[in-house]
Amino acid sequence: MAINDLPLNPPEAGELRRINEHIFWLRMPLPFELDHINLYLLKDGDGYAAIDTGLGTKTTADLWQQVFTRYHIRLTRVFVTHMHPDHIGMAGALVEQFRAPLYMSHDEYYVARAIVAGRQGADPWQDRMFYTQCGLSEEYIENALSNKAGVAKVVKPIPLSFERLAAGMNVNIGDHDWQVIIGRGHSPEHVCLYSERLNILISGDHVLPQITPNIGVYSTEPNANALKQYLTTLTPFLDLPETVNVLPAHRQPFVGLHSRVRQLIAHHHDHFKALLAHCEEPRTLVECLPVLFKRTLNHQAMFFAVAECLSHLNYLLHEGSIHRRLADDGVYYYCCHALPSSSSISHPSERLNGKLVR
Repeated sequence: MAINDLPLNPPEAGELRRINEHIFWLRMPLPFELDHINLYLLKDGDGYAAIDTGLGTKTTADLWQQVFTRYHIRLTRVFVTHMHPDHIGMAGALVEQFRAPLYMSHDEYYVARAIVAGRQGADPWQDRMFYTQCGLSEEYIENALSNKAGVAKVVKPIPLSFERLAAGMNVNIGDHDWQVIIGRGHSPEHVCLYSERLNILISGDHVLPQITPNIGVYSTEPNANALKQYLTTLTPFLDLPETVNVLPAHRQPFVGLHSRVRQLIAHHHDHFKALLAHCEEPRTLVECLPVLFKRTLNHQAMFFAVAECLSHLNYLLHEGSIHRRLADDGVYYYCCHALPSSSSISHPSERLNGKLVR
């Protein structure tokens, strides 16, 4: 039975919705604009393998216990598609409760451990320089640097060992084999799982319907070409059947993988064109934000918007389509044409007229 034949209204919190005889769908709430994450339970012997876990909060923990009690569920394994808190947040607690192994890719596991560990006393001067180069205000920078807890407050302690998932690997879960397909850009080594027999792709955040995954560049690797990685690892999904049933981490399960992949590629190329037109004159990153984002950005949204904008600018830099120069005040300017010396570039506050963050 195809997914588009099933009554796939989203499950309520603490409720399981059957995808087929082997897979359940559940949702956990998120305290963000995107207010939910989809999780999946795959029949695995006399128990179930969990695919992603939700934020490591009391709300999520209580809902998991409600599911275990109401449906008599026992977890055999915990799979995490990638290291973002809404996916890995409860993994440590679930592994601990059921003494179940954790399955992740190598890069996702170790990046998660590093990010949760935080600065470990390191001076944040590089973070400050990064935010300054983006053209953000001192107020924003101080606010960002004061968040010492970081993601650790919504991620339970990560287990000290894991089972590695790698590109091309076949993993048996219950009666079915699942091929590991790796996507990059949204996160370092994002795991997707594909069952040819079931005609199902569990896509995590790599392929989403209706919304686009955040492809960001952050202070930890400010010159990364994350968007190149994303587009490069997105194209191979066109080799899967167009009729595959896609189970994403957000919004609704859907059919039409090829159409969605092409839409995502076109979306980013539209952004490239818009940025190139905008950068006929020297622009700071902050000046470029309204080209990509039409809404007002709060502090949290600004964090991801800056990262997303920088991923597009870095892509164009790596392609040689734009130039970048550091001004005397430490702010980068981007332009389609060769830039003058930094002393000839006007100060961002003069150019923005007080309308944006700077």
